[in-house]
Amino acid sequence: MSGQFAFSIIVLLVAAVLIAGTFSSRLTAWLRIPAPGLFLIVAAVVALFLPALGPAAGTAARDIDERIVSVALVLILFDGGMHIGWRRFRAAAGPIAWIGIAGTAISAAALAVVAHFLLGFAWQISMLLGAALSPTDPAVVFSVLGRREISGRSGTILEGESGANDPVGIALLVSLLAAGTASVGTGASPVLAGLQEFATQMLVGAVVGIALGLALGWVMRRVQLPTGALSAVFVAASAVLIYAAGSALQGSGFLAAFIAGILIGDVRAPFRREIDNFTAGLASVAEIVVFVLLGLSIQLRDVFQPSTLLAGVLISVLLIFVIRPVLVGLATLPIRLKPGERAFVLWAGLKGAVPILLGMFILTANIDGAPTIYAIIFIVVLVSVLLQGGLVPLFARLFRVPMRLVQSRPWTVDVRFAEEPDGLERHIVQEGSAADGHTIDELSVGDESWISVVSRHGRNVPVRNSTRLQAGDVVLTQVDPDHQVEPLFMNTRPMRPT
Repeated sequence: MSGQFAFSIIVLLVAAVLIAGTFSSRLTAWLRIPAPGLFLIVAAVVALFLPALGPAAGTAARDIDERIVSVALVLILFDGGMHIGWRRFRAAAGPIAWIGIAGTAISAAALAVVAHFLLGFAWQISMLLGAALSPTDPAVVFSVLGRREISGRSGTILEGESGANDPVGIALLVSLLAAGTASVGTGASPVLAGLQEFATQMLVGAVVGIALGLALGWVMRRVQLPTGALSAVFVAASAVLIYAAGSALQGSGFLAAFIAGILIGDVRAPFRREIDNFTAGLASVAEIVVFVLLGLSIQLRDVFQPSTLLAGVLISVLLIFVIRPVLVGLATLPIRLKPGERAFVLWAGLKGAVPILLGMFILTANIDGAPTIYAIIFIVVLVSVLLQGGLVPLFARLFRVPMRLVQSRPWTVDVRFAEEPDGLERHIVQEGSAADGHTIDELSVGDESWISVVSRHGRNVPVRNSTRLQAGDVVLTQVDPDHQVEPLFMNTRPMRPT
């Protein structure tokens, strides 16, 4: 009976967390606190009073937490890649790759120097700490913005940077751990071992992501499952399979999942809306699960050690006000951005799910001082989410970052087709596109193509030649097969160096 009671309590708590996760946006609006930070604090307090759920549960529980966080991160990265899509990524591939790789390296190196020279940590601990705290997590940014979506270059860069630097940060830390093992076990050069491991992770992960991402897109287009629910489950399960395949081949499974998400982001497939909604919901809940597990896995007595607390706060301040805006900011100079957009991108480099996972990697590697590193990661993530995340809406207004209000549309009038509708397409007018601010008569949609429906803020707009389209409008078009109208609704201006 006691065993059944304990199981019931665990199920109750898990269900409560999932339900709370679904209401996280409302919690953020009510309490004016970023939802991830709230879950992080509550979980840490729960672990303090219920040791059976916390770090005292032992190494086996820690290994399970690491695996859960890994799967959650796969879902987050895959959905992020889908949201970017190949067309948006291709237009910003250079800046995303540059800031994702160079920004991660600069942050990791600067943090390692700070940890070694200012805090007195050994070089191994300093480099691990720098690698763990270098990736960013703009998913937290979008959660605190609520129903406002960042548009233009800054939004694409924030999403792309997170997706690019997460696998880079993970591969960097794994390489550092492998380098330590090589130097101790075989006498090999730790630098060479680390570089080889990093190159292997990136190369294999990219190849697996491209190959399986293209294959998944082909299956989505050609193989129609009976219902949208099954299609959504199939795509989500495929994301985890791609991650597992990349990891099994000694590559970065996280990079493979992110690349696969990008490649299927623009695929026109049956039940596409159900797939998008399902993966977005999974990613939102996964983000909350990661923060809950961080809170449950931390020893608050380690956090409140004066030396650890001072180190965490000092690193947070330097990271937020010096390393990110100044050092990483210099790396963004070749990227053409308005001053306000550049400032917002640099401010919005929040820490989130990946540092949590990397802290767990360090714990399970039995590195000397690992509990201290994990406690510092907890402090930095908490400060980043509460301070940076709490001020994101304010700074978005101050920096005049282009945003659009995403109207909730809970009601739908649905029309289903047994076969793919020939020439019927749905578009969203992007800010700065050829359609934005122009009348239907001024658009060159071709002699055999026309706009049939325009929806604005949840209401239909009469379709006339004089109807002027606006950013955010949902447009249905009947397209001549020989004429491409999608570029009219997209902001296709490339991001070129200054």
